[in-house]
Amino acid sequence: MANKIPVPHLSYEQIRTKADSFLAQYNPGKKIPVPIEEIVEFSLGLNIIPLPGLQKAYDTVAFISSDFKSIYVDKSVLENQERRYRFSLAHEVGHFWLHKGCLSAFTFRSIEEWKRFECDIDDESYTWLEFQAYSFGGLVLVPREPLASCKKRLEEQIRITGMDATTDAAQEIVSERLKIEFNVSRGVIDKRLQKDA
Repeated sequence: MANKIPVPHLSYEQIRTKADSFLAQYNPGKKIPVPIEEIVEFSLGLNIIPLPGLQKAYDTVAFISSDFKSIYVDKSVLENQERRYRFSLAHEVGHFWLHKGCLSAFTFRSIEEWKRFECDIDDESYTWLEFQAYSFGGLVLVPREPLASCKKRLEEQIRITGMDATTDAAQEIVSERLKIEFNVSRGVIDKRLQKDA
């Protein structure tokens, strides 16, 4: 039987408000790229535990423990895919920040129990949990004001070269540079630009 979880139905703007509150508390200096690993370990006091083969065996890159004290991450991703690792941490912090209340009643003591729990969540609850954690991760790693400011600066640099900054080619350059500045994947930048371009 599927587990129905009382996930709050937060809009994107409500998630943005929560992400902004998180950043005000844990990145008050507005450092870019956001130092998510340091926030997780030193500010939130969560353990980051690398697990060899997590993605291959369980089709997941990361998950947060049921006591909300540890984030388990695929060891290969942690060591070789920095941008994906950073987003995975931010995504799991989304569950920590947004879902602790509705998930704390569930416990799992092993990876197998966690995977069983994940598979047993009803589709609606799962969709809300993941949409919110994904959105939170993007909003934390690519906040609105720094995104707008960096995008404007990069477009100005393109205009100085004589190129029209509104062309697809120019916007491609801007997105690639934003990816580097925020240290996230192109997919995260594209999704954030869709919301805040």
